[in-house]
Amino acid sequence: MENQDKNEVLSRAVKAGKRTYFFDVKSTKTEELYLTITESKRKFNAETGTFFYEKHKVFLYKEDFDKFQNALSGVIDFIRTGKVPEETMFEPEAGGLGEDGKIDVSFEDLDRQ
Repeated sequence: MENQDKNEVLSRAVKAGKRTYFFDVKSTKTEELYLTITESKRKFNAETGTFFYEKHKVFLYKEDFDKFQNALSGVIDFIRTGKVPEETMFEPEAGGLGEDGKIDVSFEDLDRQ
């Protein structure tokens, strides 16, 4: 745990109803900064009669900030205004496409720890 605290540079929490979002800036061994975004939600385990926290984490590295920010802004604007964002905001790099020209993504391992 001590090592984990050493690489934390800045941390901010945003409470939003039943959820809390944590924005943590951390540093790698080579002193490169990256961002982790954690969603934490308090839940109740009926079997044990205790509360626990369900957490979901996203790691965002410096080289992806602009793409992430553009895409996030685009979808937030769509929710607020109904205006569909331009597809260019979401175009992956050529290496991320499968043979059919679509993005090849699998989410099956996300819940495994």
